[in-house]
Amino acid sequence: MTDIAFYHLTKFSLEQALPKLLEKTLQVGKRAVVQVSSKERAEALANDLWTYSAESWLPHGTQKDGHAEKQPIWITPETENPNGAQFLFLSEGTQSSELPSYERCFVVFDGRSDMAVQKAREQWKTYKDGGHELAYWQQTDTGGWEKKA
Repeated sequence: MTDIAFYHLTKFSLEQALPKLLEKTLQVGKRAVVQVSSKERAEALANDLWTYSAESWLPHGTQKDGHAEKQPIWITPETENPNGAQFLFLSEGTQSSELPSYERCFVVFDGRSDMAVQKAREQWKTYKDGGHELAYWQQTDTGGWEKKA
């Protein structure tokens, strides 16, 4: 069964926090799908990943770029895994019916949005009731992560 970890953003935005999580994903030799709410968000996030740091580079693509099978990180609004990813990042309240095809799922949500927090609580309950192993990580003041549950 897929391990699911909730990442509660409190200090930094998705665009600021996600690159570090994706860097760690690539460091352990895994591929990722990042699911977002729309095609426009996919393109905006892809642009952010190209420019988030002058010292780092995250190879990634979107439907606009094509060649999903060659992309270590695929950003999409669809429930799909065209790059054979082992890790799934759900953001902006997205859900996937393909959880069993992933080793790990990261539910990244903005703690500054009441709606996002409520959606994360609903997802937590659904996944818990589904028998998944869950973990909860909260962002620290410095942007790191502290395991709370």
